[in-house]
Amino acid sequence: MKQSPRNPRTTRTALAVAGAAALVLGLAGCGGDSLEKSGGGSTKEGKKGSLVVGSATFTESKILAELYARVLQDAGYSASVKTVDTREMYEPALERGQMDVVPEYAATFAEFVNRKTHGPGAEPVASADVDSTVRAARKLAEPRGLKVLDPGQAVDQNAFAVSEDFATEHHLKTLSDLGKSKQKIKLAAGDECPERPFCQPGLEKTYGIDITGIDPLDVGSVQAKQAVKDGKDQMMLTVTTDATLPQFGLVLLKDDKHLQNADNVLPVVNAKSAGSPEIEAALNKITKVLTTADLTELNKKVDAERLKPADVAADYLEEKGLLQD
Repeated sequence: MKQSPRNPRTTRTALAVAGAAALVLGLAGCGGDSLEKSGGGSTKEGKKGSLVVGSATFTESKILAELYARVLQDAGYSASVKTVDTREMYEPALERGQMDVVPEYAATFAEFVNRKTHGPGAEPVASADVDSTVRAARKLAEPRGLKVLDPGQAVDQNAFAVSEDFATEHHLKTLSDLGKSKQKIKLAAGDECPERPFCQPGLEKTYGIDITGIDPLDVGSVQAKQAVKDGKDQMMLTVTTDATLPQFGLVLLKDDKHLQNADNVLPVVNAKSAGSPEIEAALNKITKVLTTADLTELNKKVDAERLKPADVAADYLEEKGLLQD
């Protein structure tokens, strides 16, 4: 539920209906090969056909798309990366076969197709249980011509961070610890936080945390981190793969009662163009190996060390021995 343009939650949940309509109209008269390619620059010819891997504009999605493209190339396909702004833009392109593969997040994708199918007031289908969440996502995706592949252990979900000093002073490791501490908390988060069950209501109901106010700063932003570091705010909303928290002396508190839904990373493919067992096996190489810690480190290499997503992806695949040549 992020607001900043650079962070994952915006691209997962933004309601960019007008933008989506414009994209669909722009793509309606052309096939997947006519989409502008961007990203990795690794475009060796493949003997088994061409695939377009979709990416959102935030760092993590770009890295995942490059990982997918590289293993598909290694499996004999010509794979390129196309970056678009939001899920409301790339999901219709995936349905139409103008994209073939996208990296997704189980719970967020499940709720997206749930609302798309049943309307904005649809009863939620995602939960903290990854298996049931993926089953729900598959049931909703299949009629749309989409195939949801197996989830991995890498998770990027909402998380809450405090300063190391604050955590040490009040003996905090979990959100339950914070609730028991009875500290009054000003929370740096989006201005919709008071209405979102994962945010203020959930923190209060599930953990008994005393939220005295919301500082409406972009989720995961430098401004939010600085506010917590300086003590203006006591806690901030971010995500589990935020790679820059240590730079600000911040630490995550464990969601020990599973307030957040299971946003495990997984590939979603167009069933017709990319639903083959061979493509699934190639993508599963990433899914089986990638961890949350790995993803955080890869994000750090791009966001903090200013390396290119394509180079970071290539180095990771080589390090893990996931490429045949």
